[in-house]
Amino acid sequence: MGLDAELERLLAGASRLEKHPLARLISLVEQERDETRPRKAALFRHLAAHPETFPRRAAVIGVTGTPGSGKSSLIGRLALELLGSDAALRVAVLAIDPSSAVSGGALLGDRLRTHFPVGERRIFFRSQATQGDLGGVGRRTFAATRLLRHLFDLVFIETVGIGQSEIEVTQLSDTVVLVMQPLAGDHVQFLKAGVMEIPDVFVVNKCDEAALARRAAHELRSALAYAKIGGPGDDSEHRVFLTSAVTGRGVPELAAFLRTSTQPEDPDTQRRHELHFLRKAVAERYGRFGLDEVERAASSWPAGDATVYEEREAAVLEAIRARVR
Repeated sequence: MGLDAELERLLAGASRLEKHPLARLISLVEQERDETRPRKAALFRHLAAHPETFPRRAAVIGVTGTPGSGKSSLIGRLALELLGSDAALRVAVLAIDPSSAVSGGALLGDRLRTHFPVGERRIFFRSQATQGDLGGVGRRTFAATRLLRHLFDLVFIETVGIGQSEIEVTQLSDTVVLVMQPLAGDHVQFLKAGVMEIPDVFVVNKCDEAALARRAAHELRSALAYAKIGGPGDDSEHRVFLTSAVTGRGVPELAAFLRTSTQPEDPDTQRRHELHFLRKAVAERYGRFGLDEVERAASSWPAGDATVYEEREAAVLEAIRARVR
């Protein structure tokens, strides 16, 4: 299946960084219905077959950290700094928001703190709902990132907020940035959760007061040294930045570091990331299938049935095996 006329039109507009066609393409690749899969496959085949027009050039920067650490404001300042430093640079921001309990859509809090120039085509912002994804990002984020890699130079992915399970951004990113507040004790909790081993770059944000900033940086570097994070020749101090999204402190230095040190994933890493999300797709689909079997079986259990749990478990598992043979 080749590109249909609508996809050709949308892709032509997206290549010119027109916002509406690009948003329509992202909405398409986010869909998980079986009937949309052939169109998505045709789109990605076309992108891969025309590297001269759609080079897979974008480096992806994952930004995570505790809620309230200023991730959104910092990304906004970084994006503007990067755009100002290179007139040809293209930057996309994919912000993962909590899901509304009413509509299921994204609670667009990040849009309140992130302001970009009106009419600037080189910057693209998109919010995505987590839809309950435990990893903080999900297969829809993976799909959108695959598309954005072909159209931009840098893609920022902002997670909802990090916890012990919310580290899946590493499966999407070429560089992971951990953002913390000064003197909030975040580094201690992150050490306990094993999170400090994940980032490539550490940022202490909201460093508006110099003395507090120096103390926060000292505590963070001490925690990294204590945990022996970093291999031989890896000076973690060079990966610690003090920033302020309000004053702009440290933003040019962090932007320059990310621009020069982040490289797009190689083919082996790409295949590893794709395999991760393929496993997740199969687990989710057949997990739902199994739960449907549980509900089907439970609806037939009579009140007061003396069947014990182990017998019911065996019956459900046998029913699942019979259906997937």
